[in-house]
Amino acid sequence: MRSSSNPAFRNLPTGGGYGGYAGFGQPEAGYQQAPPPLTSERPMTIDDVVTKTGITLAVVAVTAVVTYLMQAWVLLFPAAIIGLVLALIITFKRMPSPPLVIAYAAVEGVFLGAFSGIIGTMIDRWTGNPGQGVVVIGQAIIGTIGVFAGMLVVYKTGAIRVTPKFTKWITGAIIGVAVLMLFNLIMSFFTAGGLGLRSGGTLAIIFSLVCIGLAAFSFLIDFDAADQAIRAGVPAKFAWQIAFGLTVTLVWLYTEILRLLSYFNSD
Repeated sequence: MRSSSNPAFRNLPTGGGYGGYAGFGQPEAGYQQAPPPLTSERPMTIDDVVTKTGITLAVVAVTAVVTYLMQAWVLLFPAAIIGLVLALIITFKRMPSPPLVIAYAAVEGVFLGAFSGIIGTMIDRWTGNPGQGVVVIGQAIIGTIGVFAGMLVVYKTGAIRVTPKFTKWITGAIIGVAVLMLFNLIMSFFTAGGLGLRSGGTLAIIFSLVCIGLAAFSFLIDFDAADQAIRAGVPAKFAWQIAFGLTVTLVWLYTEILRLLSYFNSD
């Protein structure tokens, strides 16, 4: 199996198999008798992935709405830090942990609720039109759903093939973007606006478009990783790991779309 640009999938089983399925990176048994299962657990299905992802995103949505309605903007940075710690634990933990994934979803919901509230309030102030922020947030949500659905169609139709070369290019680009984000943050402590990647100018718009594009293409690699896991018959519990990985990408995509839209509504 080719590696995914999403580190959340690093712990999906890469060897062995379940029932009549071959392990990742191994040819199927063909007409020969399949080896005995390496585990007695039920193999993962698409329903498992959809259900676990649905539960995870529902938790994100509920906590985001509650945080937004309570105007608990002060929770932005604590939620960001806790979310990062939980993400690292889940990523490097050998076995999937549903409680940790749910906890991550709840914390990310708080982060998104606070982030949306802050951006929405700023847009209201910039435009002098109370309620414009809510409109923009709604546009960001619709845009995120649209990109996700669109990339799923692209993957299912095979319009873009997920090859090892494609995966390496996307992974390298994401690493480069992450380094730029970190450097921009460090520079912002010394120079107003840092490198200008989040200042709202032309460079910031281009940077957000690049991030949105990378997040969108990451979905193709994530879908492929999930598809291969299902075909390889990995245990059903790993559906939580896939749900976590998709949530990470969705959160990143939403924040970038909302940032981009806020630039067009700034003064």
